[in-house]
Amino acid sequence: MSPADLLFAIATLLALAAGREVLVARAARRAVRNIDQGEVSDRAGGWAQGGGAPGGGASGRGAAGSPLSGRAARVALWLDLPERLRRSGLEARFPLPAVLLAKCAGLCLGAILALGAAPAAPGRIAIAVALGLPVAGFFLPDALLERAARRRRRRLVAALPDALDLLAVSVASGRGPADGLAQVARAGEGPLAEEMRIAVAELSCGSPLSAALAALRARVPGSELATLVASIERSRRFGSPLADQLRRQASALRRDSRRAVEERAARAAPKIQLVVALVLVPSVMLMIAAGLIANAGTLLSGF
Repeated sequence: MSPADLLFAIATLLALAAGREVLVARAARRAVRNIDQGEVSDRAGGWAQGGGAPGGGASGRGAAGSPLSGRAARVALWLDLPERLRRSGLEARFPLPAVLLAKCAGLCLGAILALGAAPAAPGRIAIAVALGLPVAGFFLPDALLERAARRRRRRLVAALPDALDLLAVSVASGRGPADGLAQVARAGEGPLAEEMRIAVAELSCGSPLSAALAALRARVPGSELATLVASIERSRRFGSPLADQLRRQASALRRDSRRAVEERAARAAPKIQLVVALVLVPSVMLMIAAGLIANAGTLLSGF
């Protein structure tokens, strides 16, 4: 394989990976919006009456302030970069100017790769490579941010059942939801504790509990936090027992987590079999064939 062919293969893999991340992220966000419109309040109401399972999603997070101004700020908002940074939890580490610079650098890198890969591509594929690689390099930072956002959300959801149990114990002892959120913020770590600390800070600054909960729901996508907020609001308005709802939600989240692990394990078995069939079996057959060929004279000497 020539260096140009190797460069073409690497560039194609990078373009496919970046495109997959962007498409998966957009599909997940669209599903979250669609589910959030009809399921969160219904399922929270079912838990208030005696049981249910979590579902749906919540709306995305709002825009962040940035030192950008003028045309650069409009480009950042058009590309939805503030929301991506918030959902990934990396806004403190990577400011908007750095992300815009990374996108420009990815565009230039993709153009350089296209100059080397397009001549090695056969036929009309060269045109697609010349146009696709710069675009893939431009959207590569978006793909990385979406991947970080999904990883952060998985960590948040994994920590939620224990936080719900702690909140249920706090509420059952006679303390209010605000005190329970403060206790969860002090005792926990990770993305969930960070979001709870923001909510507690808003409460300490005089914000109403309903406004702090609405802001928490807006910051964190997914039905898990949205249903928690709906349960607290329902308990405040109608006096329904909050501790029981929180315990049922924690149990449902643990069941869903076990089900997800089982599904991933079930999907892993065919992949392992495919690797065995495509890699290990041919390797063993080649070793056997090599041994037979090397000793062919000895094996055939008696004939």
